[in-house]
Amino acid sequence: MSASQPASTRRFAETAVQKAALIVGIVFLVVGVAGFIPGLTTDVNALLIAGHESHALLLGVFQVSILHNIVHLLFGIAGVAVARSASASRQYLIWGGVIYLVLWIFGLFVAGDNPANFVPVNTADNWLHFVLGVGMIALGLLLTRDRTRTRRTTTA
Repeated sequence: MSASQPASTRRFAETAVQKAALIVGIVFLVVGVAGFIPGLTTDVNALLIAGHESHALLLGVFQVSILHNIVHLLFGIAGVAVARSASASRQYLIWGGVIYLVLWIFGLFVAGDNPANFVPVNTADNWLHFVLGVGMIALGLLLTRDRTRTRRTTTA
């Protein structure tokens, strides 16, 4: 199928940006589920609904709570759902990346035992959020760069 076909006739996860959104979505789903599995999450019995008092650690490193895991699951569901459309996949990656960068900034100020740390985030989570934010934005922009350039030249 060519890039000029309407989105309604394209297949699921056909373009590179759609595949990236699908893969990111699947990774978020796996991480969300893993946050509830003993062995993958240490101190799973200390898993709380929210707050910095949750001492469960995904892979023994990343602080998680039920809320944190649910957010991962929701991001995962969204990624899989938007993989039907290139434009929606692009928006998911860019705006999802922005959300993770905002969460990174939030974590710079509230990580650790701060009562405002409701997500919860620790230092490892915080820097992972930075990498996710930058990576998702980069995928959204770079994987649609040629498509945007082609559209500009054909409409000019």
